[in-house]
Amino acid sequence: MMMVRGVRGAITVNHNEKNEMLEATSEMLQEIMKRNQLDADDIASAIITVTDDLDAVFPAQAARDTLKWEHVPLMCAKEISIPGSLQKCIRVMLHVNTTKSPQEIQHVFLRDAVRLRPDLVKE
Repeated sequence: MMMVRGVRGAITVNHNEKNEMLEATSEMLQEIMKRNQLDADDIASAIITVTDDLDAVFPAQAARDTLKWEHVPLMCAKEISIPGSLQKCIRVMLHVNTTKSPQEIQHVFLRDAVRLRPDLVKE
């Protein structure tokens, strides 16, 4: 049965630069799509957040420009700033239509973001 499930992802960047942020966001989203065998029609919506030290671009632009998610509702937001938390991080919560169970969902954490949820990182 088709259900809406959440798929998490995160990636870090080295610099607060537009191109680097867009490339990293695209890389993360493409990896989520690949690992979960999704296409754009499966995406109900997406929330993309950034840490306080990233403000060069709305990362949703990568989804629109690179992945052509023209009809997917996208929202960008700032993460809660917690002292000592991972910096220069872009996170996503995709809401996807899928027949997969929650246990079958492949969450994607790349680069230094693997530290956020090592229990969910799969090679």
